[in-house]
Amino acid sequence: MSWAERLGPCPVLSSQQAPAMDMCLSSVQQPGRQGEEPSSPGGWLEAEKKGVLQKDSTGGPLEDSSKIEQSLHSLQKFVPTDYASYTQEHYRFAGKEIVIQESIESYGAVVWPGATALCQYLEEHAEELNFQDAKILEIGAGPGLVSTVASILGAQVTATDLPDVLGNLQYNLLKNTLQCTAHLPEVKELVWGEDLEKNFPKSAFYYDYILASDVVYHHYFLDKLLTTMVYLSQPGTVLLWANKFRFSTDYEFLDKFKQVFDTTLLAEYPESSVKLFKGILKWD
Repeated sequence: MSWAERLGPCPVLSSQQAPAMDMCLSSVQQPGRQGEEPSSPGGWLEAEKKGVLQKDSTGGPLEDSSKIEQSLHSLQKFVPTDYASYTQEHYRFAGKEIVIQESIESYGAVVWPGATALCQYLEEHAEELNFQDAKILEIGAGPGLVSTVASILGAQVTATDLPDVLGNLQYNLLKNTLQCTAHLPEVKELVWGEDLEKNFPKSAFYYDYILASDVVYHHYFLDKLLTTMVYLSQPGTVLLWANKFRFSTDYEFLDKFKQVFDTTLLAEYPESSVKLFKGILKWD
């Protein structure tokens, strides 16, 4: 199942209707976003090479940079989709500048408002959440901003999404976490509601936190999403879900979510219509 299949046919919307997802690569800055520059897949490596050459001309460590580049290539198991254009978006969370490669050609290659809101919350509540060595899985990780921040905060992260998203996701995670986090994030395919026991057997996988942002919007897999959230939650697991509420179906999903999770509203961000919830699975 690709992102296109998940989305289904796009409806024609009038100027008064909300779009299926908000195009966030506009000139309006999001919290944590610092700017952008156009690029192509692998463009950051080219930029780093230029930086290495400049450093080397003044006595910089060319050999060390070359080893890092080799490590990045050897660890990259998935290849980013070759979209016509990418942008390099700059964010700053948890005291670190984060560069995320994004493309508006795919919903799964864009950082949405729920992701930046969740990152802001993680940063502001780092001591309370205590991510150090915590086992975390992100559902619908997209380009990987949330997983990157969780990794910087010390977590053992598994970032998941559909197959066509994994290349760019892993690309961004490696670029931002290699040699600067305690645990290198893992990237895994997760198709909501499918092969959960096979790919994530409860006997082998336990997560302290499940993270999700803007996974609820105009698509036809909301029931499978909820099934996946329930399956991955075990006693003690905390689910943090941030979402921009756009449609009546978003609130309908929230009602179903509340039926199976003890739900707490942790934060609201009126400027972006994002709500952040904590869910703990109800056990009979």
